[in-house]
Amino acid sequence: MRIKKRLFIGLLALSLLFITAVLAGSWYLLVNHTSFLNRLLLVLGFFTMAVLFLIIALGIGGLVLILWQERSRPFLQRLGLIAVNTLFPVALALGRRLGVKAETIKASFIEMNNQLVRLQGLLVEPGKILLLAPHCLQWSGCPHKITVDVYNCRRCGRCPIDSLHALAERYGVRLAVATGGTLARHFVKQYRPRAVVAIACERDLTSGIQDTQPMPVLGVLNSRPHGPCLNTQVNLNQVEQAIQFFLYGKTINQPHVRSEGWGVGSSV
Repeated sequence: MRIKKRLFIGLLALSLLFITAVLAGSWYLLVNHTSFLNRLLLVLGFFTMAVLFLIIALGIGGLVLILWQERSRPFLQRLGLIAVNTLFPVALALGRRLGVKAETIKASFIEMNNQLVRLQGLLVEPGKILLLAPHCLQWSGCPHKITVDVYNCRRCGRCPIDSLHALAERYGVRLAVATGGTLARHFVKQYRPRAVVAIACERDLTSGIQDTQPMPVLGVLNSRPHGPCLNTQVNLNQVEQAIQFFLYGKTINQPHVRSEGWGVGSSV
């Protein structure tokens, strides 16, 4: 199922309404308290919240404008990132209260992020692109450890790692396989890429995108037919299209790596 980015934007707007209610309550307390110290503290708190409200409102409005016009606006996008990082926990909490699963909200965030990255129109040389994959794509019965050295893979074809190697070789990009967020961040620091194509679940992709901001990351969701963290799969065509976008600013019609048997993830 394709997750719409408008879900996350809607939850951000709802979170902004929550902040508005807090501001209104602060104003009420301000005008109904007579103690000078209380009034001073409330004034400081109110104006701090008001400035934060303004930044967040401009950020959300900027994101809506960017996505609507399909045009990159760096300043508004920076404000949008502030709004997203500030309101993300609130959006998750409100979403749960409304019966929306956390994974659905995070998938919507990833879709929004991918659209913003695409609108930047980046062109990146192959050696500066990092293809970052989770270790759960590796066949669970494989005896070869590839998180330390990805070239320990024997290319047997029993899991998508073989095809990811083929993609990395074809386009000249770096490939790394991480066991989690800590190792993923280590690879980003080690290779210093200008752009990342990341494969992971909703939780890890969301945290990874936020941790590496403002670095452009195109996220591809894996699929989990055997449950989380076990023999997961990925749509290799979507991975290849993400690489092509960073290299050429567009995707080529005919992907070169077949994806049969590896499942379907979320589009980039």
